[in-house]
Amino acid sequence: MTALARQKPTLDEFLAWENQQVEKHEYHRGEVFAMVGGRRTHGRVVLNLGTELNLQLRGAPCQVFSEGMKVQIADDTILYPDLFVTCDKADLATEVIFRAPTLVIEVLSPSTQGYDRSQKFALYRRIESLQEYILVDPETRRVDGFRRGADGLWVLHDMSQDEAMVCASIGCRVALADVFQGLEPATG
Repeated sequence: MTALARQKPTLDEFLAWENQQVEKHEYHRGEVFAMVGGRRTHGRVVLNLGTELNLQLRGAPCQVFSEGMKVQIADDTILYPDLFVTCDKADLATEVIFRAPTLVIEVLSPSTQGYDRSQKFALYRRIESLQEYILVDPETRRVDGFRRGADGLWVLHDMSQDEAMVCASIGCRVALADVFQGLEPATG
């Protein structure tokens, strides 16, 4: 990290360094950002959603990936979405860097929700293949989906009071009860 702190690394320099690190880091225009550890509620929602989407996509030409996978945006950004689905043949053949997600889901935490709602969403919107961006807040049980319309504009779909979270871009639905299953601490 010392070498990276002195100068802004190129994307290739960052990737070479990142592949040797234990912790994950995101990269944007030469700036390196350490990823913070998640909380139980965050991990539970990611696992719930990943499990449900994986079951629904069985046999489909799309696959769901979770937290440890890198998504590259143009030549200047590497992010780690909580979950994403790609239907792109090149993505489905890669082992390291994905470039064409159809759906990205971020599970919010108090420390990252401002970033996930603003700058991170602005970065994701640069991906041509991206059709849907969903934000899930385990604390408030809020689910906001943004879908790209035929005109290229993003439209908010508040699913917080609905029975299910609809992932229209991949034809999946996850009951909100399943999204938030296991969030209440065990009693006894």
